[in-house]
Amino acid sequence: MLNLSVLLENSASKYPNKTAFTFMDTSISFAQTNAVANQVANGLVAIGIKPGDKVALSCFNLPYFPIIYNGILKAGATVVPLSVLLKEDEVHYHLENSEAKAYFCFIGTEDLPMGKMGLAGFSKAKKCENFFMIMPKPEMPSPIEGVKTLGSLLAKQPITFDTVPTSATDTAVIVYTSGTTGKPKGAELSHSNLMQNTVLSADLFDCNKDDKLLIVLPLFHIFAMTVMMNTGLYRGATSVLLPRFDAKTVLDLLEAHSITVFAGVPTMYWGINSYLETSDYNIEKIRKGLKMCVSGGASLPVAVLEKFEERFDVPILEGFGMSEGSPVITFNQVDVGRKPGSVGTPVWGVQVQLVDENGNEVAQGEKGELVYKGHNVMKGYYNNPAATAETIKNGWLYSGDIAVKDEDGFYFIVDRTKDMIIRGGLNIYPREVEAVMMKHPAVSMAAVIGVPHEQMGEEVKAFVILKENATATEEELKQFTKDHIAAYKYPRIIEITKALPTSATGKILKKELRKL
Repeated sequence: MLNLSVLLENSASKYPNKTAFTFMDTSISFAQTNAVANQVANGLVAIGIKPGDKVALSCFNLPYFPIIYNGILKAGATVVPLSVLLKEDEVHYHLENSEAKAYFCFIGTEDLPMGKMGLAGFSKAKKCENFFMIMPKPEMPSPIEGVKTLGSLLAKQPITFDTVPTSATDTAVIVYTSGTTGKPKGAELSHSNLMQNTVLSADLFDCNKDDKLLIVLPLFHIFAMTVMMNTGLYRGATSVLLPRFDAKTVLDLLEAHSITVFAGVPTMYWGINSYLETSDYNIEKIRKGLKMCVSGGASLPVAVLEKFEERFDVPILEGFGMSEGSPVITFNQVDVGRKPGSVGTPVWGVQVQLVDENGNEVAQGEKGELVYKGHNVMKGYYNNPAATAETIKNGWLYSGDIAVKDEDGFYFIVDRTKDMIIRGGLNIYPREVEAVMMKHPAVSMAAVIGVPHEQMGEEVKAFVILKENATATEEELKQFTKDHIAAYKYPRIIEITKALPTSATGKILKKELRKL
């Protein structure tokens, strides 16, 4: 028997009065978090939710998320976390595809009316029988007549619950991939997948009960869910929640709460660096508190890493992960050492290889697709055996990421196979071009894509954000890049822009750039 909710239950037993989650002026202890999660579990059982049923959840980074998440697990059901940015038809697709029986959705804001979108999507989902609006305060009634609220579900429910026994191999969470090709697919992650990844994450960060974690990455994403939320629950650490990234707000929270561990994606570190370029913000207290920063989701440009580390005197440890890997696969481990620009070495219990298009392992130093196997590999894509068979072959999960391994066993991600540009029959990896362009003193951020070209098949195009008050012409940037890279790789097309499209997790959306 293994149920992931034991992470919360154990800390609630050991540190009942210790703060588990903080949001703005609200703090909730481990005992309170566990008690309300028990009420959620009782409420779910009361409406007929059975072990193995799917329950969807759309919620910002608020204490409601870990409460409902653990309540679903306690009831023996499977959590289906959904992006808060989904529109009506997308909500409908995810509810139908996951066969969710119930759906919790935060009401949202005027700018992001996710409650309205969620309810509209739910109304089209034939198998989803129950919808609960999450209100800012549990006692608040729904603004839509006839719609039940989380508060109404919790009313009069006991604060104790006997957690439903689940097997280690039972599905705990279904995390949907971003759907860069075709419809999003639901990665089935077992209680064992997530438990082992949580334990190793806590060890990688040397996380303990005295730590304070700042969670600005969205909790519906596997990175924040496992590496931050579940790790904090496991070790009894306090988690400070922030629903949306803003550089100044992040800095304010790092200072006010004496945060020790911060995790972000590259655009967040870039955003903090950019803010401090034009601000006289005093970061001395932050420097004293931070013991570790973590980056994932995409490769962190070395220039961004070096600038941040110089300012804060704290290491940014990069890792590589994906939803299908629960998520951590490799990491710059303290006891092994680290290399800037590298995603580190395989974590405990995980094997990694680089293979060619025929599945044969490539020689050290050569580019190949990163494949892995171990305790972190998903069960498969929910109700999609064809996609599962394409991704998992002989126990190895094919990541779709191109990497190289150096003589010390450290892996360096080169690019996504789908992002690779083929110009005149020659392969070009955007990551390499971006790294060169960011060495230009006027360049703050660069994103490179391939665009259709009649003669060459694809041509290299770069979108560039310049530093504050810096100037550079397109021709100057072309020449600079040409001087530092093979002639066939430099961008023939450059567009200087003020911003780049990003996902809810802060990743640069190259598919949106291609649409432009």
